[in-house]
Amino acid sequence: MSRSLPTIPVASATPSAGFWTLACLATTMLLSSLGISIANVALPTFVVAFDTSFHAVQWVVLAYLLAVTTLVVSVGRLGDMFGRRRLMMAGIALFTAASVASGASTELWMLVAARAVQGSGAAIMMALAMALVGDSVPKERAGRAMGFLGTMSAAGTALGPSLGGPADSSTRVAIDFSRERSAGPGRAGPGASFPASRSATRQPPPFDVLGSALLAIALATYALSMTLGRDSFGAINMMLLCAAFGGAVLFVVIEARLPSPLVRPALFRDRNISTGFAMSALVTTVAMTTLVVGPFYLTGALGLSPAVMGLVMTAGPLAAALAGVPAGRGVDRYGALRMTVLGVAMMTAGCSALAVLPVAWGVIGYVLALVTTTAGFAIFQVANNTAVVTGVDAGSRGVVSGLLGLSRNLGLITGASAMGAIFSAATGKTGAAAGDGAAIATGMHVTFAVAAVLTGIALALAIAVAKRTLPVQSPA
Repeated sequence: MSRSLPTIPVASATPSAGFWTLACLATTMLLSSLGISIANVALPTFVVAFDTSFHAVQWVVLAYLLAVTTLVVSVGRLGDMFGRRRLMMAGIALFTAASVASGASTELWMLVAARAVQGSGAAIMMALAMALVGDSVPKERAGRAMGFLGTMSAAGTALGPSLGGPADSSTRVAIDFSRERSAGPGRAGPGASFPASRSATRQPPPFDVLGSALLAIALATYALSMTLGRDSFGAINMMLLCAAFGGAVLFVVIEARLPSPLVRPALFRDRNISTGFAMSALVTTVAMTTLVVGPFYLTGALGLSPAVMGLVMTAGPLAAALAGVPAGRGVDRYGALRMTVLGVAMMTAGCSALAVLPVAWGVIGYVLALVTTTAGFAIFQVANNTAVVTGVDAGSRGVVSGLLGLSRNLGLITGASAMGAIFSAATGKTGAAAGDGAAIATGMHVTFAVAAVLTGIALALAIAVAKRTLPVQSPA
């Protein structure tokens, strides 16, 4: 393999190079998703190890999520401007170094700082993986590639709790991946199998520092307003939410006046793309709801032990992982819009079933409804990501992929906070804490009734896009 091969788009390179590229991109999705879920199970251990409170160790998770949320759009834009391959390799190196640092942390503040840096690397990996797929894979096979990435992302979410914690497993996996990247096809060096970024220019326009800072502030204040003080939404939360709204408005006003903005306002005038972002936020909010409410229902209403509850909960991520590749094939064959409608329809059906599920149906009834919901979510993710990323020009794929990641993270935050608050209110102040099975079942029914409404809105949006577009689009 010649030294010039790295500059050849994979779509025109050898099949083995294309496979290696996709495998590397899928691994970045696995690592970044693993980083979100892997620390949660270790929080009780951190409380003992650092002799501190649960509220304090929550920042181990929050620091990572805040870093990803606030940076994912900006790094996507940087990739468009200066080269996605180069920035992706920097993100992998940053993630690996931060993973080592988290494993070596002897104080809580050191671990939180390392997790923030790790989240910064993950933001780069998340934002650029889908954009690089758009550069690497022909459009007629993009669905399968997105399906593979979706499968690996779901696998990372599912594996996180079982692997243990950032101090061990994520460090080992990240280092192993970094070594594998250095010994890629032809040993041409790190990043050789990634396609050269077609949008990178020798003299890129100036980076929008002001817009990036405003967006980061708006996103950080929104995330904090949704996560601080989980038991109540007080004055501090309201102030943060108002600051987030004000920052968002100022960001929109400034972006409309800049010659080289972080996010081009014209991007949102494309109704298919803006609808894709909205649907992503809605359905991810619902997907997170299954992780928030499920443990309470399984242990409190069905009386399962924590160990059995954990096994039952893995049915959701497992269904999503298994649905990813078939969903990609369906996208390539039937079109992204039809598969988007199918995925959201399945989620609506699953949430509706959970909203009326009798306790007497037990674990089997819950698992069937959960699998329907999560499999639908996987199908939606593959189809929507394919439609949005392949529907824009190559010069905007990085920022668009970042916006997709942003909508997903906002959904995760909103699902964990707002939907958790709905469950708490419907259950009653002492219902969940006292293990009142009837109250917990009522809380689950109310929460998933709201979730069904959200997916119903997303379904209406998906059908509207399909009606606008399908008459002039032939199936793949």
